[in-house]
Amino acid sequence: MKSYNKSLKLPSRDLRSNMTDAEQLLWQRLRRKQILGLQFYRQKPILNFIVDFYCSAANLVIECDGGQHYTEVGLEADQNRDYALSELGLLTLRFSNHQILTEIDAVLDQIYWIVKQRLESP
Repeated sequence: MKSYNKSLKLPSRDLRSNMTDAEQLLWQRLRRKQILGLQFYRQKPILNFIVDFYCSAANLVIECDGGQHYTEVGLEADQNRDYALSELGLLTLRFSNHQILTEIDAVLDQIYWIVKQRLESP
């Protein structure tokens, strides 16, 4: 299990209760081991972050990005976060909320192929 800041436990529960429409849509397609029989977790604390979705078997983080992620401050924060997570061996996939809401099948195809590739790599 990846280490996390215990003070993020309650905020992560709150985020699970208040997911965005894009997060809810993606969660409906990730939950219950629908991709290659793998378990995904939502709003999972890792280090000092709460990631939108996490698959430990594939060392994969999936982020649903709203408008705040496309500001200068948001882009820099995401870059720092992705780097810190990559130091743990995690790959972060980012999708815009718009992309998830309008192209869910393409998003799921990309997740499937990345997961498959990561499971096949030594």
